[in-house]
Parts: sequence; C-alpha cells; structure tokens
Amino acid sequence: MPHILKNKNLEIHIDGPLENYKGSRFDWTGKIVSVKFQNMQLAGLESPTNDNEHYLGKGFYNEFGIDDALGFEETPIGGWFHKIGVGLLKKEDNKYHISKTYAVKPAEFKITSEANTLLIQCTSEIINGFGYILKKDIELKDAGFTIRYRLENTGEKDIITDEYVHNFTAFNKEGTGSNYTLKFPFQLQPALFEETVNPEGKVAIGQNDITFKSALKQEFFFSNLSGDDSVDAQWELEDLDCKIGISETGNFKTNKVNVWGAPHVLCPELFFKIALKFGEATEWSRQYKVYNLS
Repeated sequence: MPHILKNKNLEIHIDGPLENYKGSRFDWTGKIVSVKFQNMQLAGLESPTNDNEHYLGKGFYNEFGIDDALGFEETPIGGWFHKIGVGLLKKEDNKYHISKTYAVKPAEFKITSEANTLLIQCTSEIINGFGYILKKDIELKDAGFTIRYRLENTGEKDIITDEYVHNFTAFNKEGTGSNYTLKFPFQLQPALFEETVNPEGKVAIGQNDITFKSALKQEFFFSNLSGDDSVDAQWELEDLDCKIGISETGNFKTNKVNVWGAPHVLCPELFFKIALKFGEATEWSRQYKVYNLS
C-alpha cells in the first residue's frame, strides 16, 4: 500500500522502496506516483500504452546519474555497480544505458513517517571503492510539497554524478497541446541547445517560455535550455483549460535544464550537480507549488 500524505487541497501517494516499480533506472526512495490537487490528477505516465508499468517512470520519479552510473567503468562484465537510490546493478556489457533493465540487488532501506512527512534512508554496500548514504524526506505543505535530499559519500572514491526529477506531468490526463504554457525565469537559447527534436514543428520557443501550436502526435525533446549558463532552477507549467498551475523551484543554480514531452505527458527537468570526496555530504531541496489560475 502506498504512503498517503493528504490535506484539504492535496493528496500525494508515495510507493515504498520495494513496492511496485522494480526498474533499474529511477530512485526507489520516495517514489511519488500520484499528486491530486482538489481531486484532479497532475501525475502522468512515461508510456501509457506499455503494460509493463513497474519498469517505467511515472509521477515525480527522480534519477541519479542519467548518463553514467556510479562505478560502471571500473566494474568488470558480470560484476556489480551502484545506481544511487536503487542498489547494485549487474554489468552486462561495456555500455551503460538507462533504457536497459539490469538485474538489481536492492540497497538497504529504512522508512519513517511523521505528521505530513515521509522520511526514507538508503544505505549502500561498499563496492569497488564506492559507497553512500542517501536520505530523502517528502513533506506535504498547504499548497504543495517539498523534497529534501542529503547524500553522503561513505566510500574511498569520489562521487561525481547528478540528480533530477523527471516530472511526468499531465493535468487530468489531458493531452499536451495549446492549453499548456511552460515558463522559465531565464532566457531560452535555442541556438545553443545541445539537442533539438521537434519533428512536427508544433513546439514554439519563446524568450522565456515554451508553448504548443496544437495537440502533439509525436515526442519532442530539448536539452540545455539555458545554453550552459548558470540559472535559477525553476519552471512553471500552466494549463489554461483546467485553470491550474504547478511549479518546481530548487534551492540551487543549474546549468542543465531539459524538457521532454509526448502527446500524453510533459516533463521539465532541473539537474543538480554532485561532487563528493570521502566523508563529504551535500544537501539540496525541490519545492513544488500547485495553484489555481485567476
């Protein structure tokens, strides 16, 4: 059964580490699968047509190390390497990719619940000189929720990685189209995007917003929206039909902001860089607010 945080406006469902999702990509600690605002669902699915949902993303899942898992290069084929927040993954070949489903040895998890807050701790083994303790707490607020993280390096080797929330967002299961406006507090620099995938030409890039000319039929993707400039970590998505908005604000600067979307879901992503030597720890947070449009 999911852990439920609820008040008069919001209801959040959080799966425990060993519940439902069994994939090797997304963090198992605090898997936010559902967010309802005034009984309207805001969380979507990575692929609603795929029946194998326990190996796919949904809701407000997050991930550590989208490009390279911890210790992958040092690990021989057949050995085990770390995926932060998941456990140990078995190396099958010399190329790591998030779309693969790896065999998993789960990390050690501990869950504590308090009033309006769920706390999850993930403790890894020390493998190939790498180890960590991840602590995450999810707190329900009157008009949103906050995710706080603490990552400590308990191994002898440096941890160099990043973390982001995928934000599978869909208002009341509506499709992505002209009803959506995605705003940022910085100037978008399309000439400096690392990747531009806009096959239908329906996604319009403004000075600091992204809009849609009509309903999408294909996926799109833009990476590095700030052109590698360090900017405030924030986005704001508004649905003009539902008259609802949601925002995410990190307490950090970022030089990597991506957005992926499909006909059924829209996903802005704010990346937090991590570099830790043995014994060092870092803390960061993400604050979500949900509101009615006037």
